[in-house]
Amino acid sequence: MGDVRWPFIGAEALGAGVIPERAMRKGFEDVYPGVYVPKGHKPTARERAIAAWLWSKRRGVVAGHSAAAMHGVRWVEGHEPAELIHDNHKSPKKLIVRTEALGAGESSIVGDVSVTSPARTAFDIGRYTRNRLCAVQRIDAVMNVTGVTVGEIEAVAAAHPGVRGLKRLRAVLRLADGGAESPHETAARLALIDAGLPAPTTQYRVFDDHGQFIGRVDMAYEDVRVAIEYDGEQHWTDPAIRARDIDKGVAYVDAHWHVVRAGSDLLYKRRATYIARVETPLRERGLVW
Repeated sequence: MGDVRWPFIGAEALGAGVIPERAMRKGFEDVYPGVYVPKGHKPTARERAIAAWLWSKRRGVVAGHSAAAMHGVRWVEGHEPAELIHDNHKSPKKLIVRTEALGAGESSIVGDVSVTSPARTAFDIGRYTRNRLCAVQRIDAVMNVTGVTVGEIEAVAAAHPGVRGLKRLRAVLRLADGGAESPHETAARLALIDAGLPAPTTQYRVFDDHGQFIGRVDMAYEDVRVAIEYDGEQHWTDPAIRARDIDKGVAYVDAHWHVVRAGSDLLYKRRATYIARVETPLRERGLVW
């Protein structure tokens, strides 16, 4: 069983003699009809995307959130339905199939799988994702890992006038920023914008008064030297990371920067406090908006 590359199409594996039928029945189960993974295995988003493509007999194009996972976005859960652009509407459970036109350059090959291009992927995510935060988080992530720009995504939109969801797409593209390195960073940035604060610069490099590099902050209002750092769990539990954060914090203060540190509790449970901790130093340092 360990020699079988999966997901695989059962009929192909049996026909090629790669695995005996009894071993397949005993050790594997179908994630989509005719496409198998080891029994009890919970497919990742990337594995589910590949399984969906195999289910289409390699004729479909992996799209949407599945394409984001194929392009390297880490924050797509494996339990989410896979998405395909394909001509077969009779899709099984946990598979979303859309029949849509793909323009020139709107598909690519990742490994040996046909996948929508980064720009087309973001275009589809922005149109079909009803949750605004999730849409911006995923588009930020696609931009971050692939380098695709808002302008390139808008070019895809211009090539498909009148398609469904363009209004929603334009709304989320106004908020997209490929500098975000995690969904939480996107959430932290949108919280500031929604509170009426200016959009901060992402991934800003900070130097001391002698031109020596101190560190890169998640977000910054560089004109008044106010920064925001979103600290994931590792920043609190890993002693080495914590010590490094403390040392950099001292260096930021010496360089006349005010750094607001936010974790999940502050961002999601005490939003008003988070906003106040950013807004107060901005006003004290004379930022006008």
